[in-house]
Amino acid sequence: MSGSMQPAIMEKIQYIGEAKLPTVYGDFKAAVYEDQKGLEHLLVKTEQLDNHSSVLVRLHSECLTGDVFGSLRCDCGDQLEMALHQIAESGNGMVVYLRQEGRGIGLGNKIKSYVLQDQGMDTVEANVHLGFPPDAREYSVAAAMLQDQHVQKIDLLTNNPGKVNALTQHGIVVEKRVPLIAHNQVARSGYIQTKIEKMGHLIS
Repeated sequence: MSGSMQPAIMEKIQYIGEAKLPTVYGDFKAAVYEDQKGLEHLLVKTEQLDNHSSVLVRLHSECLTGDVFGSLRCDCGDQLEMALHQIAESGNGMVVYLRQEGRGIGLGNKIKSYVLQDQGMDTVEANVHLGFPPDAREYSVAAAMLQDQHVQKIDLLTNNPGKVNALTQHGIVVEKRVPLIAHNQVARSGYIQTKIEKMGHLIS
């Protein structure tokens, strides 16, 4: 679907291809894009996409421990599952799955962060102790993927206002933010509280 993006974003990604992806949540199509670092990002979208109306979108950064193994240290797996359910029900949406493990610090450093958290640090303190910002993710690749799919306005499934601001800066119109409150809040109470107090997430 290349050829539709602004030149400033065009150079950031390469469209690889797409195929049908039937899932337990519904029938989707999966499209793969490669960024300038050689990382491949996945876009999972409903079979029909109405670009003339607002598209329901979840930006989801890769979380191997949560998405695959059901970790209770974070709410990532629950949020991904809930997003897929809601997007399938909407009939007009997509998950942009970004290769930004551990809020952008990578799997190995994420495990090191876990060790520090077990010693009493919160997620922000642990990342900073390891020499990283609290959140090292960025969303220009996501914006480019959306633009390549001719998506210009969206309803964004997120509790993170930073994602709204980032997409807006890259020319995507976020018509509204749709909260995505995961289950098992008690088991993750410290993690959730840090998101609220130190990262500005809106969770209620």
